[in-house]
Amino acid sequence: MMMVTKSLQLVVLLVCCLTIITIKCANAIQNPNKYSVNPTIVHSAVSKGAVCLDGSPPAYYFEPGFGDGAENWIVHLSGGAWCMNVTNCQDRATTSNGSSKKMGQLDFQGIHSKNESQNPDFYNWNKVLVAYCDGGSFIGDSEYIDPTNNSTKNLQFRGQKIFYAVLEELLEKGLKNAKNAILAGSSAGGYPAILYCDYFRDSLPIKSRVKCLVDSGYFVHFKNPVLERFWSWRYGGVAALQGAAKTLPKSCTSKMKAELCLYAENIQEYTKTPFFLYMSAFDNIETQYTLGDEKYTTIDEGKGSACLNASLREMRSDFLNAIPKGNDPKHRGVFIDAMHHHTSLIGRWSLEVALEINNVSAPIAFADWYFDRKYRYLIDEIHTMPVKNTFKNVTYVL
Repeated sequence: MMMVTKSLQLVVLLVCCLTIITIKCANAIQNPNKYSVNPTIVHSAVSKGAVCLDGSPPAYYFEPGFGDGAENWIVHLSGGAWCMNVTNCQDRATTSNGSSKKMGQLDFQGIHSKNESQNPDFYNWNKVLVAYCDGGSFIGDSEYIDPTNNSTKNLQFRGQKIFYAVLEELLEKGLKNAKNAILAGSSAGGYPAILYCDYFRDSLPIKSRVKCLVDSGYFVHFKNPVLERFWSWRYGGVAALQGAAKTLPKSCTSKMKAELCLYAENIQEYTKTPFFLYMSAFDNIETQYTLGDEKYTTIDEGKGSACLNASLREMRSDFLNAIPKGNDPKHRGVFIDAMHHHTSLIGRWSLEVALEINNVSAPIAFADWYFDRKYRYLIDEIHTMPVKNTFKNVTYVL
């Protein structure tokens, strides 16, 4: 009798296990666009001085490629604004944007999706998201020592070393053998996607197809000092804390102040590797930081005053004048929409929700450009004022 009972228990346990497996598989089939990934902590980076704001080791999120995409890589630099002063950075160091101790699982979707129908060109590539925990767009190499000798308030600004250390580990993980590779960056990660584009290219085999992708990270230097005032304050603080004068290219800093070299328009000319810019002419972080939080809803609803609308037109004009020109789309591709939104590689990349210009969706425009099928340079010339954001982006929160 006891043997029969044990046998029955084993059968029940087996059925339960199979049921759990079946449920998990069903969930994966039901939602192929989205899946969770755990962080990989780069403990070896600490000895190289590559650490987050709080001194913890850096991290990245990795999903291996498969099939004919197993030798192709997307390395994506995450964004998350900047910290501009010591107090701001000390607060940030207690969050996942300043410490790997606070990082947990992350949902991969959009350009990281494994759904072939919605992400046909990149669904089976190796996908990496480099966690952003330095507060300065991966450019810094300096530190702040708290004068009260409270070590918990010391800050490490080591973004440049983080980039190099993580890249070194990824190269050993298989990136060094990549047939195709993309260095992408979103928001505050967009600028370093240009800054390190050539270094990324030079780290891979000469025969590899290597290009870069800038997602909503091309913030411009406005001519009007009223529009520019908050950006000057923001980038001035970042440059000083991060030690930008010594880390940014001398080709730029020898000609202008380090904070001016944080504007993509002032460094892109030195980048030899092709890159593609995907951004709204009315990026809602650009409008928020330039015009103030209180204007956001007014702009999104198209209810701006004559004065506000004039500022928006001026901002669009400066932006379009600052981006790479269209005379060499093989080297500089663009997709510039007019919707009032920020970042696109996650929430807007799937073909079913992607924005279009001239009946060409952004993912197709970039893929055509990347694979040398057609060199796309697309700007929405019809809408000279912001288009309401009808789909709220899903963005990474680390």
